[in-house]
Amino acid sequence: MRVLFVCTGNICRSPMAAAILRRLLDGRAVEEVEVTSAGTAAWDGAPASEGSYLVSLENGLDLSGHRARPITTDIVADADLILGMGTHHVERADLLGGTGKAHLLGEYAGQSEDAAEVADPFGGDLEEYRATYARLSSLIEAALPRLQAERPDADPGQH
Repeated sequence: MRVLFVCTGNICRSPMAAAILRRLLDGRAVEEVEVTSAGTAAWDGAPASEGSYLVSLENGLDLSGHRARPITTDIVADADLILGMGTHHVERADLLGGTGKAHLLGEYAGQSEDAAEVADPFGGDLEEYRATYARLSSLIEAALPRLQAERPDADPGQH
């Protein structure tokens, strides 16, 4: 299964979300899940933002190797599940062929539609990045059982 996180610049929310999910999957010995990220307005090759990098380090995750990439039809086609941070990210994924597999991360995690978006911390202080990291962690933890249950290779006895 291939999971794609989408935000705007692919330097704040989506790289943090991808790193959080990878760690959760590793900690549960879940295999066969590839986690990537992309942005609707990404500057190809840009590193993670300083705030995302620092807050991730505080939480034991290293984003030093992350490089932003713009979302494309090929990236969307390769993904089995697309989780956007905002409605416009899901709409963009849908336009690129992701209809039916693109969702708001918050909705996928069980939040109501009006509380499902994850605010962009770009340009904010470290506290905003910490709040975003905490929100992403909470949503991804909540979404993990659904993700595991929906894996095409999931063992029905594991639910």
